[in-house]
Amino acid sequence: MTRPRQFDLIVFDWDGTLFDSTALIARCIQAACRDVGVTVPSDRDASYVIGMGLVEALTHAAPELPRERYKELADRYRHHYFAKQHEIVMFDGTLPMLHDLKARHHWLGVATGKSRRGLDEALRTVALQGLFDATRTADETASKPDPRMLLELMREFGVEPERTLMIGDTTHDLQLAANAGTASVGVSYGAHEHEAFGDFDTRFVAHSTRELHDWLLQHA
Repeated sequence: MTRPRQFDLIVFDWDGTLFDSTALIARCIQAACRDVGVTVPSDRDASYVIGMGLVEALTHAAPELPRERYKELADRYRHHYFAKQHEIVMFDGTLPMLHDLKARHHWLGVATGKSRRGLDEALRTVALQGLFDATRTADETASKPDPRMLLELMREFGVEPERTLMIGDTTHDLQLAANAGTASVGVSYGAHEHEAFGDFDTRFVAHSTRELHDWLLQHA
């Protein structure tokens, strides 16, 4: 017997949720800080800002840097990231999960701190073409945890908050969902330690893509 669908729209974060990119992003943030001569953040602090828009993330990562040098820091981050982005791969099991959700006729969205350029380059991957129905990036709307990107996705499909699920690996993602009034699921294998998720009313915390896949098929 087919279970009734609880969510019409399922929105995924990108880095650390679908793609195993957390360590690379943190290293690029650290390298950019080193390049401009500011204190290099720890692995934990560099990982914390993942999911924010680039300017917001780098502002948190290098708080002593004068505002007029933000662009320099961002440019150095992009230099390091684009030189290494070919190394990033999807977490095992991501594609079968997405295909199963599409087969159940969920709308699939992305809400990410990436730039539009960066996301579009990733979406050109043959395996991902046609899987996502709509996407939002931090440089075309407000950065997480402002609810705007999630509200825009819901408006695009005419979906109410109670029929929307946000999935992400950071507290920024979970706060985004809370601010937009939607349900959320956390994943523990990305940028933030799952102990931090306790402040949020998540439906589930998945410790692997397989766990996430199984939960979605049962409960989404």
